[in-house]
Amino acid sequence: MQEKSFFAIISRMKYINRWGLMRSTITENISEHSLETAFIAHVLALYRNVRFGGSVDPERCALLAMYHDVTEVITGDMPTPIKYYNSEIKSEYDKVEKMAEQKMLSYLPDDLKEHYRPLFSKTEEEGELWELVKAADKLSALIKCIEERQMGNTDFSEAEKSTLRAVHDMQLPEAEEFLREFFPSYSLTIDHINN
Repeated sequence: MQEKSFFAIISRMKYINRWGLMRSTITENISEHSLETAFIAHVLALYRNVRFGGSVDPERCALLAMYHDVTEVITGDMPTPIKYYNSEIKSEYDKVEKMAEQKMLSYLPDDLKEHYRPLFSKTEEEGELWELVKAADKLSALIKCIEERQMGNTDFSEAEKSTLRAVHDMQLPEAEEFLREFFPSYSLTIDHINN
């Protein structure tokens, strides 16, 4: 059997740092971010089912979130202001991401490729889950902004405002529920949380 390097490649997610245009007090890599996003995506899916009458698979949602940035091992983390600067850049970057998806699939054995393909590319069949993953991704970014601000890093002040606005603009009750129920504790110290 031919050796495959998929897991050796994704283990390199820990070397791809986020927030390339920002001075960070604590560096965040895409591996850390993906796990946090998966935790949040899972609870957003639970909210949808338990509180908003939905019927989605929370475990699948978490799995999609775990893999949502895996192609950045190939592309790097393109800063949001650059990626969305204009439609031409966004269109070209989408092409680069598609090529990166194909490259990631090439690292897998043939009989597993079709099982991983939906984890890299957003399919219509799982559009409802990807919507929750996108919200979880934004919430994770918002958490990073709050953490940086609490450490005295004002470089993240505007990013915090625009990211919070982006979460609200999604108009997802699950995201609003997360903000209401879990977000206040991000401003507390561990001593205050434990009291």
